[in-house]
Amino acid sequence: METDSTRIEAKLLIPGRGDPVPDGCVVISGDTITYVGKRSGAPETPGSKTHHVPVVMPGMWDCHSHFFGTEAADLTQLATTPLPMLAVRAARDAHTLLMAGFTSTREMGGIGVHLGRLVDEGTLVGPNIYAAGSALGPTAGHSDIHWMPESWRDDLAASGVGWVAVCDGVEECIKTVRRQIRVGAKVIKINATGGTMSHFDHPDHRQFNDKELRAIVEEAAMAEMAVGAHCHGLAGVAAATRAGVKTIEHCSTLDQETAELMLEMGTMAVPTRHAVEYLVSLKGQIPDWAWQAQAKVERSHTAAMRLAIASGIPIAVGADIMVSGGPWGTNGLELAALVKAGMTPLQAIEAATANGPATLGPRAPKAGLLAAGYDADVIAIASNPLDDIAVLGKSSQVTMVWKAGQLVKSPGTSTTPYS
Repeated sequence: METDSTRIEAKLLIPGRGDPVPDGCVVISGDTITYVGKRSGAPETPGSKTHHVPVVMPGMWDCHSHFFGTEAADLTQLATTPLPMLAVRAARDAHTLLMAGFTSTREMGGIGVHLGRLVDEGTLVGPNIYAAGSALGPTAGHSDIHWMPESWRDDLAASGVGWVAVCDGVEECIKTVRRQIRVGAKVIKINATGGTMSHFDHPDHRQFNDKELRAIVEEAAMAEMAVGAHCHGLAGVAAATRAGVKTIEHCSTLDQETAELMLEMGTMAVPTRHAVEYLVSLKGQIPDWAWQAQAKVERSHTAAMRLAIASGIPIAVGADIMVSGGPWGTNGLELAALVKAGMTPLQAIEAATANGPATLGPRAPKAGLLAAGYDADVIAIASNPLDDIAVLGKSSQVTMVWKAGQLVKSPGTSTTPYS
């Protein structure tokens, strides 16, 4: 008799939070997990599809991605590349991300709001996409494209390309939050400091004053939406935390006082070490001013990441990949960076699974764990990541992927949607 039940028996079951289970079993009915535990205690599932795998764990979350579709680490390409080209490349990247074991992503600026609709309607095979739309920032800040005349910049923002959202003053900030909600955003992204890839702003400098920050957080809260704040400099980290943002993205500078403030406020960190190291590796391939800024950020980022981990600040995985093509599929290398900074492999897996949904605040889905009643987003791994966490950065080691209970990757599945 045909059934929509799936049974996964594994030598090792890693639930996402809590102790691993040797000789484990996961049972899925439809799009929901109905049993997790020892195989010896699993219910009989006559007619189910049974799979035997080395390791089973929850699908991972990349909580800081960018579906830009650009071919280089250059935001100006958003203005000079036709939108259909950006979209096709980004759709390929979304598929690649799913094949690498990331069943969900929080996309923090890009065209993810549109890709997410395609995934939801079944047109695109990709992860669950919880997108921010465009990243909010003030004039001359990290959300601005400085070489453009303002009229060009505003035309680009109106096109829906998914990065430029310039707003100044409380009323403009409120309206711009509403515009992101209008296009289908599930989270709000702000640039609370300068960045390394925008020309005239400084990564250490704050952007948005206290009134603007509070207005953004309060407006988002009315729609039960969390706010994630790009922050390099310490002043921006502290100000965004005081304003009530849910996550600090990058968190490139941190001291003990600010770490304690984050703990008090329940603020999470998404360190994005993968991108920090990647951009530093591009010396000679990106403008020298951008490389110098990135190198300065890298020097403070290591200490900040270690302090965040040692302080017990909740951390979620985010690779911050912005270049289309090659880097996608290596998103799981962020877990190895977390282990290098002081986490155990099991803690890093928790950051990549159980902690992911919490970055969405009130809109968090029941996902990220292997537990009865949770979404059936599940992956199988060829070898034990507790022995070598780096295997989670290799798409080839992710042998099977179930999203909402549907098997979307298995041995022999094509991992390239188009050549």
